[in-house]
Amino acid sequence: MADNPGPRAAVLVAAVLLTSGTGTLSSTGPGPVGPGLAPDPAAFAHPLPFFYDLYTFRGDSGTTVVAAFAVQAGDLEREHVDRGVRYRFDVSLVLVDTITRQVTNSHDSVYVETARPLPHDHLLYTAVEVQAPPSGNTIHRVLMFDATTAGIGQLYIQPFPIPDYAGSHLMLSDIALGQPEADIGWARGDVTLALLPAGRFPAGTFDAYYEIYNLPGRHPDETTIMVERVDEAGDVPGRVVDLRFSGESRAGPDAVVTERRRIESSLDRGRYRMTVTVTDLRTRQAVSRSRVFEVHSARGATMVPALNVARGGRAGAR
Repeated sequence: MADNPGPRAAVLVAAVLLTSGTGTLSSTGPGPVGPGLAPDPAAFAHPLPFFYDLYTFRGDSGTTVVAAFAVQAGDLEREHVDRGVRYRFDVSLVLVDTITRQVTNSHDSVYVETARPLPHDHLLYTAVEVQAPPSGNTIHRVLMFDATTAGIGQLYIQPFPIPDYAGSHLMLSDIALGQPEADIGWARGDVTLALLPAGRFPAGTFDAYYEIYNLPGRHPDETTIMVERVDEAGDVPGRVVDLRFSGESRAGPDAVVTERRRIESSLDRGRYRMTVTVTDLRTRQAVSRSRVFEVHSARGATMVPALNVARGGRAGAR
């Protein structure tokens, strides 16, 4: 496979078709459940290994759940087009409450066209978002299948309790990680993040995004961000990054603060744990949240933006 001059030069166009909805869990046995669920994974003759992670935030009604997907270009089939080659893949996020039998789902069909084939380990990544009710009885299903060649795909199923951010005490959202200086990607208010799964992170500088809930405006606060290297047993052999910030809450009437922090330290290949701790210095309340992530030496990554093709949206990808 020929080397690529870089994601900025190579990627000509990327687009996505998005559908989403909610439904009730079917009890008819194996196979698709809920409206619009992707084809039965049992039909896949060949596996498609991919990486994913789920992040949660306070939603307007319930909890916002975001799934970040990534796949190595070399694991996808490619097709020749007039301007080079095209990679196509579909992703699905399905949340199933096993007690109420409610299903919430979202599906994207994504493609990227490049002037030349990408290196095998070049990551193509995207994200989907749904609004779901908090529940301690939810399982998630994440699915990716190759849209160029039938019969190539993979499904992962795990329990996934959805937290409730509606309380009045000091809280933190999940810590989301992304590539820096993103102009396309997952949008949250006025923040755009090139959101990556925490299990497959390129080496180099990156952004950490999180939200602080119920920190009243003008309250003095302190934030610490600690990054520690962890081994396979979960032990911490050493601290890598230790940052401390002090200031005054800039929250509005909703007492919500959004933070995007640039982590300048370049981390070597390996497994790390990031812990964010926020303290309200007036009330002395403190809250912490951690995220384990892995740094790999992948040769580049391309964000596939979530645009609605039906409305004519088209954009280049990074």
